Amino acid sequence: MVQTKKENQFLHPAQLDIDRWLLSLSAKKESDQQLIRQTIAWVKQHEVTQETLAQGLMMADVLNDLNMDAETMSAAILTPSISTLSLDPDTLHPTFSQSLLDLVLGVIQMDAIGVLQHTQHQRSEQLNSLRRMLLAMVEDVRVVLIKLAQRLYVMRHLRKESAQTQKIIATQTMNIYAPLANRLGVGQMKWELEDLAFRYLEPDAYKDIAQLLDERRVDREQYIQDIVQRITLELQDDGINAQVEGRVKHIYSIWRKMQKKQLDYHQIYDVRAVRILVDDLKDCYAALGTVHRLWQHIPKEFDDYIARPKSNGYRSLHTAVIGPEGKPVEVQIRTQKMHDDSELGVASHWRYKEGVKHDEGYEQKLAWLRQLLEWQEEAADADELMQALHNNIVEAHVYALTPKGDVVDLPQGSTPLDFAYHVHTSIGHRCRGAKINGHMVSLTYKLKTGDQVDILTSKESKPSRDWLNQELGYVTTTRARNKIQAWFRQQNRDQSILSGRTLIERELERLALKPLDYDALAEKFNFKGGEEIFAALGRGDIGFTQLLSAAGISLQSLAPDRLPKLNTAKTTKAADITIQGVGNLLTQLAKCCHPVPGDAIIGYITQGRGVSIHRQDCANIFHNRESHDERLVQVEWGNALQQTYPVSVQIEAFDRPDLLRDITQILSTERIALTQVHSQDQTAQQMMRLEIVMQVSDITTLGRILDRINSIPNVIRVFRQQDIKR
Repeated sequence: MVQTKKENQFLHPAQLDIDRWLLSLSAKKESDQQLIRQTIAWVKQHEVTQETLAQGLMMADVLNDLNMDAETMSAAILTPSISTLSLDPDTLHPTFSQSLLDLVLGVIQMDAIGVLQHTQHQRSEQLNSLRRMLLAMVEDVRVVLIKLAQRLYVMRHLRKESAQTQKIIATQTMNIYAPLANRLGVGQMKWELEDLAFRYLEPDAYKDIAQLLDERRVDREQYIQDIVQRITLELQDDGINAQVEGRVKHIYSIWRKMQKKQLDYHQIYDVRAVRILVDDLKDCYAALGTVHRLWQHIPKEFDDYIARPKSNGYRSLHTAVIGPEGKPVEVQIRTQKMHDDSELGVASHWRYKEGVKHDEGYEQKLAWLRQLLEWQEEAADADELMQALHNNIVEAHVYALTPKGDVVDLPQGSTPLDFAYHVHTSIGHRCRGAKINGHMVSLTYKLKTGDQVDILTSKESKPSRDWLNQELGYVTTTRARNKIQAWFRQQNRDQSILSGRTLIERELERLALKPLDYDALAEKFNFKGGEEIFAALGRGDIGFTQLLSAAGISLQSLAPDRLPKLNTAKTTKAADITIQGVGNLLTQLAKCCHPVPGDAIIGYITQGRGVSIHRQDCANIFHNRESHDERLVQVEWGNALQQTYPVSVQIEAFDRPDLLRDITQILSTERIALTQVHSQDQTAQQMMRLEIVMQVSDITTLGRILDRINSIPNVIRVFRQQDIKR
């Protein structure tokens, strides 16, 4: 039981009565009727079957219900015959106008949908790409309406097909054609396509709901009739001119609402529904007031789609009330124009009004057809991201097909290489050539919508550096460019590892730090192993300061087998040191090693002087660790600010006047206190060695100061000493 428009009885293949059908077109102009008669005569002349002719006429009948023009109806009549006869539409010129033949050609081109894999669980992004492709392939939206009429004919006659074919076609209809009808605002086609598809996809649920709708149908119709009469009288008393009618409910919409809201059939408010059509906008809200005065409304069931139209342009007031006998009733209120837009969508703009085929609303709907959304590209930085968004949203797209029929959505101007990298990185790396629609093309070929692309690959990955040359035009998408660049970066990995390792070793030596646990650090950076740390540092993906920060937070300088056994217990804080295991003790920094925030540290409980804080690699700690393990406690740097610590730094340089002045000037601009200076001249070598003690707050600051001193002319090297010599 599909609640849809009945097929025209005069157009059944077995008893085709064209003359009686033509009488139903008497409202159209004589010139329009003449074009339709001419088209039918051409089809008859080419001796196509009664069934083929009937299909074309039924498609035209559907379009006539949408108030479409004669040219569109004639194209619908021609399409099945031209497909059956395998004719090129261009050969029919000048028998028919070029614009009519373009419509036929557009419908035939949309048959590209037939190469898709018909699975019931296609990915939503694939379906979205397909819908956009179908719309992008046509210049005239009437092509889509003819295609929808053709699909409606197929669905009305689907019962003749096998169960497997029924499932495939019904799935395609539900996923592609019904959403297209909805997006174009053609409500009457959308509902019929959904109900017919639902009948074959969920036959048991369909029959259950159909049976429930049939039960007490006479009583329900009488109930709705009484509601209609009551509302009509009240609106007349309020001076509102309106047309009130019962509204047919659709099986699929009932089932979908039951699933979405987890409701029983008897809890659905809009099984009993009424529609009110008024003259103008103000009457919509006046009629709403009348309905709410008659019966109590259900607050959560009110929607104002006039103030906030749906994305497809749908406008109406929806409300639900507790009607007579306590039964819920849905009421829709709209103007006749809103109703036409809802039921006919873009087709409503082909009414004959002083010879104008479309209006501003039609233009707005066509504008949507050209919008391309919902695709993001990989981008290395903000500039590339903005360029990607520009390519994929602002500019037009092309929709190409894989050999299996999957749709690939790419920016206009894309090449076979862009296509290959979109499908899979490995295919892009191994690409050696491409075929378009079975013919070899250059890798710089610009793809067109509908092209079927077959990428030819080799066994080995070997991109060419020429692909990155923008002037040569091999790739245009950010995704492809990023993948190619990443491949070349990977090829230089060995050199990056060597550079990174050298940098780390030099900096650790300069800052007097022990080797780090690179595998543990790799986990912090989500790398696979320690070598990736060296490679990332060598490429410049991470900085040495980042590495120190991660190490200072989570790592210790010594290998696990050399670490002293530590006590653990409650935590207390003294100064800027957090002590594990004891409470309320004073702390002091050991003068033997002078730790600085960022150093891995350990605490030693002294006799009478609190806890002495040492660097974990301090010689005094290792000397006494076996006999004093019970006095060692775990400590961490706290959060105290504005604390500075003495650090001994050695500077080796070629001697020159004002060298010391240049060093102290740097410390002054950095606001670093200089507490000690020892110099040693090596006259024979014209060298000078300086040992200075300065106050710094952390290792990051120390590293910056060492860098600045190292940049002074004549300085050979500068590094931190392990111990301060006093």
